[in-house]
Amino acid sequence: MTKQIGLWIDHKKAVIVILTDKGVEVKKIESGDTKHTRFRGGARAKTPYGAQFFTAETQIDRQHMEHLNKYYGDVIASIRNADSILICGPGEAKLELQKRLAHEHLSKKVGAIKALDKITERQLVATVRKHFEAQPA
Repeated sequence: MTKQIGLWIDHKKAVIVILTDKGVEVKKIESGDTKHTRFRGGARAKTPYGAQFFTAETQIDRQHMEHLNKYYGDVIASIRNADSILICGPGEAKLELQKRLAHEHLSKKVGAIKALDKITERQLVATVRKHFEAQPA
């Protein structure tokens, strides 16, 4: 039984379309992350050429990255046992996920990466089906 997965991902949510011999299954994973904003507060450096606003911005960036790492971990756990993976998305989240998959030695399963803007679930299912039907068996 083959398991082909199409994935639409951005930093807020992932929609996973699983195609098997039995049919189609759609899963959603929400990141729960708030908007990543730049914080312009914090203590100023004591030296004239020191980094300004260093501690507060760095702390918020680290929290954001930790949150994304947990989110990508949840997505990878859902697609780990796929035979072939199609990754779609509007921004840089799809490329960040590709790097994580390479780190976990799953990059061989990635068949293609496509840039897709926001689409409905039905459009995503149709796109995934069309992609995998066009692939040679």
